[in-house]
Amino acid sequence: MEYSKEFLRALMEKMLLIRQTEMRIAQLVTDKKIATPCHLYVGQEAVAVGVCAALEDEDYVFSPHRSHGHFLAKGGNLNKFFAEIFCRKEGCSGGRGGSMHLCEPSKGLLGSSSIVAGVLGIGLGPAMKRKIMGEGGISVIFHGDCVPEEGIWHESLNFAAVNKLPVVYVCENNLYAASLPLNERRVSDNIPEVAAAHGLPTQVVFGNDVLAVYEAAKEAVKRAKDGEGPQFIEYRTYRWLGHVGPRDDIDVGLRSREELDEWKAKCPIKYFSNKLVEDGVMTQAEYDELFEVVNTRVSEAEKFGANAPKVDPETLLEHVYSEVE
Repeated sequence: MEYSKEFLRALMEKMLLIRQTEMRIAQLVTDKKIATPCHLYVGQEAVAVGVCAALEDEDYVFSPHRSHGHFLAKGGNLNKFFAEIFCRKEGCSGGRGGSMHLCEPSKGLLGSSSIVAGVLGIGLGPAMKRKIMGEGGISVIFHGDCVPEEGIWHESLNFAAVNKLPVVYVCENNLYAASLPLNERRVSDNIPEVAAAHGLPTQVVFGNDVLAVYEAAKEAVKRAKDGEGPQFIEYRTYRWLGHVGPRDDIDVGLRSREELDEWKAKCPIKYFSNKLVEDGVMTQAEYDELFEVVNTRVSEAEKFGANAPKVDPETLLEHVYSEVE
């Protein structure tokens, strides 16, 4: 496929933005400067960036607890993001959501959920409404590989298939739930086969190649928008850090150093940056300059978030109930 240099550089920039943002947050957690639980996206950047590159602002994205990458890839405001991580008034959720409850309605991000499989049902509502009203746009529902072990995953896929809703399910299979690897939770590595049993077309794609991610997403999005019903993509990827926080979980015996090193060698950013340099899209010097530009943006956003005003405790009960006249 032929891509413009501007498009390729934009993908690179967003992947770097996610990586550097997450590494900065990992340090803030280590230094105890933030307290909200942070489920970091390091290692999976190509999935969020590749999928969101195939979407328009009007397309909705629903995310689980590991949602930072989706927020940034869809175009969420970086200053508001950091303010939310610091639980400040200027945060994207008003400082009331923290790391796991992000929203940016203007970019199609109606909210993320800390509940495992929590967005599976929520994401169907806008899709049903759009079908009934004859509107454009789709719902993209991101979830991890442990979500198919929840009952609502099956109910959601079945309902979407029966009603031919404009939904794309994106399974980010990073091989681990909170405390168990995939092979200790399932009889077989068969999530796409189960999705197919519900009547959904499925694809399995290497999730560390941002262009492969994009092409698969673009095809699935087109089919969903053309009225062909829900689509399912499993992206095989890997999270470098633990379930929550900056540790790698090797010390608790969840995985081995050899496995982590093997996946780090498949780093989506290293792979893509090397490709861009080899193909003449950018020089190494231009990549280094982009890295510094992104790093400066992250530093400025971190400062904004840290210095933003705190939420007034007197407003605690606001936005909890709807006012009835």
